[in-house]
Order: sequence, then structure tokens, then C-alpha cells
Amino acid sequence: MDPQSVSARFAPAPHPRAVLELLKPITWFAPMWAFMCGVVSSGAPLAEKWPLAVAGIVLAGPMVCATSQAVNDWYDRHVDAINEPDRPIPSGRIPGRWGLWIAIAWTGLSLLVAATLGIWVFVAAVVGLLFAWAYSAPPVRLKMSGWWGPASVAISYEGISWFTGAAVMTGALPDVRNLMLIALYSFGAHGIMTLNDFKAIEGDRQLGIRSLPVQFGVANAARLACAVMAAPQVVVIGLLFAWGKPWHAVGVLVALLAQGVLMRRLLSDPLKHVPWYNATGTTLYVLGMLVSAFAIGSLTGGQS
Repeated sequence: MDPQSVSARFAPAPHPRAVLELLKPITWFAPMWAFMCGVVSSGAPLAEKWPLAVAGIVLAGPMVCATSQAVNDWYDRHVDAINEPDRPIPSGRIPGRWGLWIAIAWTGLSLLVAATLGIWVFVAAVVGLLFAWAYSAPPVRLKMSGWWGPASVAISYEGISWFTGAAVMTGALPDVRNLMLIALYSFGAHGIMTLNDFKAIEGDRQLGIRSLPVQFGVANAARLACAVMAAPQVVVIGLLFAWGKPWHAVGVLVALLAQGVLMRRLLSDPLKHVPWYNATGTTLYVLGMLVSAFAIGSLTGGQS
């Protein structure tokens, strides 16, 4: 047996701090926020089911999202050794095959937690974990596509997490109006994920990753991302008016108009302003999600 493979197999366990860095807590916020939107949209009283909500938050962030980070870092370890050698795996702080074992273990733990929260939550977790592996692992590697990669992340972070929050609280398939919002906000989040690709254009071009900024250029990709973010919000506003929730519709409209102002600055110099827009325009997008969730919650749960 190759001495290198033996060394990798029996490498010492990594320090917990390195494992936490691998799981990237900073990335957990987006799915946890979407999960809470799902909780609100269910209309179920939180006071009666808060232990389920807490378990669901753990599932959405520290379990499923963290799994996706571990999977991604394991399969990108060779690239990271060149571009980001200080990351836990290429730096050796997570030695041998521990990165892979952690990804597999977190997948199993996520499924165990999901199984305790009902059949629909379990189904959602399975789909989310399949996306997590398909995004990074060969031969699929959805991340190589500027269409499928961002779509898989958008569906997982926004749609599946929202769906899970609603399912945790009701134990059933979410209301059809809720499912419509889930689909619309997942579609819009594709634009957010496209903006995230702007930070790695040169690296993506060298590695053959066909992100939308690589395929269409910076200006065109930025315009496309803005259109993809805005269009579903217009539909949401129309639906909220149709469902008898005019004040919620106005709230989303105000958030969208503010995004439009910010988008003008973004488009003036996308490479310069993307980080700024992610901190401002994206925040307004997810606040609109919460307003819409309250609207649906008042319809499905009889709350005002």
C-alpha cells in the first residue's frame, strides 16, 4: 500500500476550531433566515412549537448548509491549494481524508435530525443534501455551470429552507400560495448567487467554470442578475394584492423600488459595487421575503 494513502487514512483528528472553520458559520445565516420565513408563513403559533423551530434552525444552518461547505471544500482542495492555501484542508489543519469524513458524517447527522421532524422535512433535507453533493462532487459538479450552479444554491438556501420551516411547524405540505412564493423567491435568488460569482471571475475563467460573468461579461451578467432578482418580486406584489394583502404588497413594493435605486449604482461599476450591493440590496430582498411570509402566515393561520 502506498505510504501516502496510509498516512492520509490514519491522519490525526483535526482541532475543533479547524472543523468549525471548515463548516463556515458565516454562510448559515441565509438558510436560517429563509427557514424563519417558512416558520412565519406557516401561521402556526411559535410559542407552542418553539422546540421544533429551534431544531429546524439547527438543521438548516449548522447541519445541511455546513455539510455543503464541507463537501465543497473537499472537492475544491486542489484548487484551494493554489488560490487559498490558508483554508483548513490545503493548509493541513484538516489532514488526510478528514474533510471527506466530516462531509459524510454531517450528511448522516443531518438526515437523522430531519427524520425526527416529519416526512416532509426529511424529504426536503434529502433534496438539499443531494444538491450539496451534486454542486461540488464529480461527475456532476453543477458549480461548473453558470445556470445550474447558482440555481442549485438558490433553491437550497432559499426555497428548501423556507419549505422546511413551514413543514416543521405544520407537519404537512405547505399551502399552495406558500409554494408559489417559495418558487418565486428561489428564482430571484439565482440573481444573488450570480452576483456572488463576480468575486472569482479570473479564477473561474482559468478553471473553465462557466459562470455567467465569464460567459456574458461583467456588464451583461450584472444586468441579468438585477432582472432575475426584480422580476419575481413584481409577481409577488401582484399576488399579494390579489390575495387581499395590500399593505404587505406595498411593503414589498417599497423594498423593490429601493433595490432599483441601488441597482443603478451597482450597474455603473459592477465589480466595484457588488460587495456594497450584497450588503444593501440583498438585505432589502430578504426583508421582502419576510414581509411576504407574514402575509401568507396571516392567510393560513388566521393571524393579523
